[in-house]
Amino acid sequence: MLDKRCIVTGSAQGIGRAVAIELGEQGAAHVVLADRNADAAEETAELVRKTGAAATVAAVDLRDRQQIQDLVDTAVQAMGGLDTVVNVAGVIEALLTDKPTTVELLEEEIWDAVFDVNLKAIWLLTKFAAPELRKGNGPAIVNCSSVSGLTGYAMGAAYCASKGGLIQLTRAAAVDLSPEIRVNCFAPGSIDTPMRHGFLEAAEDKEAVEKFMIASHLVRRSGQADEVAKVACFLASDASSFVTGAVYTVDGGSLAWRGSNA
Repeated sequence: MLDKRCIVTGSAQGIGRAVAIELGEQGAAHVVLADRNADAAEETAELVRKTGAAATVAAVDLRDRQQIQDLVDTAVQAMGGLDTVVNVAGVIEALLTDKPTTVELLEEEIWDAVFDVNLKAIWLLTKFAAPELRKGNGPAIVNCSSVSGLTGYAMGAAYCASKGGLIQLTRAAAVDLSPEIRVNCFAPGSIDTPMRHGFLEAAEDKEAVEKFMIASHLVRRSGQADEVAKVACFLASDASSFVTGAVYTVDGGSLAWRGSNA
């Protein structure tokens, strides 16, 4: 990632924060940290600066088309160009409502809110960033999907569908943007992040759900954000120069068997 100029969305916490820091540690020149929570993103910026990289915070609502376009313009102006986009920002229906979210009971506005952030925003950022990336050095787009985009879970229709759609968007974008821009995605399993904590808090039996989640992993634990960040940064780096249109699962082996030792 030496001297790369990067945008990371969802960088205020969790995987996004870990990715931004890892980019800095791997030699990125400048990272633009995009998030609705500018204060928390500034905390990330301070951590990135400690690695020696420059960091700029961009307060962005990814549900707003114009703000996404402005993000690209701001990043290019701040960094003098653009080499890498890592789309990490995402939402889950359980954090948007206290009502049931089964296929039958899920409210349309919640479905739309999940898709706006998890899929539409990534398409728009890809659309607006592509012309600038083509001018860049080893340009790459890396998207954060989920193992939930490859399998289903109860009361997660919107999240599962949006993350599955993102995998297909990644593949289609890799085709459309070749050969200049590589596009890949990673699919985390249960990772110890604020989103995971929120999901557990919304569960009827938090202890049972957490026990099941951990037991479903062959490594018998949840992953850490920095473990995922290393995979994301590999996909963003020139070390993966022959990798595009790929999906890397970072799930502790959960998809290898879909069982549980709970």
